[in-house]
Amino acid sequence: MRPISRSRVLLYGLPGLPLAILGIPLYVYLPPFYAEQLGVGAVGALLLAARLWDVVTDPVVGGLGDRLRVGFGRRKTLILIGVPFLMFGVDQLFRPPGDAGMQHLLLWSFITYLAWTVVALPYMAWGAELSRDYHQRSSITGSREGFVLAGMLIAIVLPAITLTDPEASAGAALEQLAWLLWLTLPATVLITLIAVPEPRHVLPAVPWREGVRLLRENRPFFRLLIAYIMNGLANALPATLFLLFADHVLQAEGQAGIMLVVYFLAGLGGIPLWLWLARRIGKHRTWALSMLWAAGIFAWVPLLGPGDAWLFIIICLLSGLSLGIDMALPSSMQADLVDLDTARGGGQRTGLYFGLWGMATKLALALAVGLAYPLLALAGFEAGSSDPDGVWALSLLYGLAPIPFKLAAVWLVWHFPVDQTVQHRTVEDVEAREQHA
Repeated sequence: MRPISRSRVLLYGLPGLPLAILGIPLYVYLPPFYAEQLGVGAVGALLLAARLWDVVTDPVVGGLGDRLRVGFGRRKTLILIGVPFLMFGVDQLFRPPGDAGMQHLLLWSFITYLAWTVVALPYMAWGAELSRDYHQRSSITGSREGFVLAGMLIAIVLPAITLTDPEASAGAALEQLAWLLWLTLPATVLITLIAVPEPRHVLPAVPWREGVRLLRENRPFFRLLIAYIMNGLANALPATLFLLFADHVLQAEGQAGIMLVVYFLAGLGGIPLWLWLARRIGKHRTWALSMLWAAGIFAWVPLLGPGDAWLFIIICLLSGLSLGIDMALPSSMQADLVDLDTARGGGQRTGLYFGLWGMATKLALALAVGLAYPLLALAGFEAGSSDPDGVWALSLLYGLAPIPFKLAAVWLVWHFPVDQTVQHRTVEDVEAREQHA
């Protein structure tokens, strides 16, 4: 398989932008919008049920994609099917009828999350299959995650700029972003489907029982998966507590948007620097160093207090430099481990592997929420309270608690067994199997 051109690497990443624009309102604007009418407890329970459903569907959709036989392309076909359902689901959630109630929220959340999986999971698997070159895989995932970061910036900045009324509701932001998705998602997906090829697969996926045995024997995959979950927890904890930290520790009301913009811009700008380093010392060592960098910067956070917003913006800038590559390199390493499975006789099961990867991502987010708020409650923290013990607990949970998880992930990947040399031999074995298929 020949490396693909730089223009196609760039065009592959395009749909990452609207998918990220969709992600921000689902997490930030949607819950308060429905909570105003249905109550916080009911909305929380319904959205939790939808997220659990989303976790279950990942490996199912991934495995289905591996077994499709369609001339247009199995990944492309699923994406093409999923986009209309995703757009219609988003429209029903973001611009609901006036009498929308709990049944409406539950039904369309289930549909939207399933459609999201049908689009996003094959999209990631497709990127892993575009090239077997060790380093170009990192460029491909870097392109996708760069567009993801750009989409996050748009989703944060656009409502802040255009909704000038300070009393503008979450519903106004949702409606605006729904229109933006109608404009960007179909257009970017269509461009990518036309311009970027999907490799032809010679090796079919093995039967389920044999596949489970091969999966259990793929120890580097489970090592990477555990590291990814540890790092995911480390990232999700501060993400979950960010607004509370900005309001109660820094007392920087109104500046949270600036902090996020600086953080995401730094992540976007840092991707080329880390990719340059990865070409010289390997993906696993570069990822480990990026995690150590972030942990070292974040260790200063508990020293901050009221009036230190600008010092925290500097921390956002420095720690944000590792954000983009923290998203890109693990996915690139995961693609190398799919090759390992294929070389051992598993067939081309990229969808299943990225389905399990998606489960890990969502479980890390769920665990972060499940840990953060109960621990804050145990420490006596209450929103709106200025109790110093509670605020100190929030500061420690936000700034220090993620660091041990980061260090555990570094320990797991520093001596990772699949480097460029091993991956090159593995690809040779895969190509030999394909020639005899």
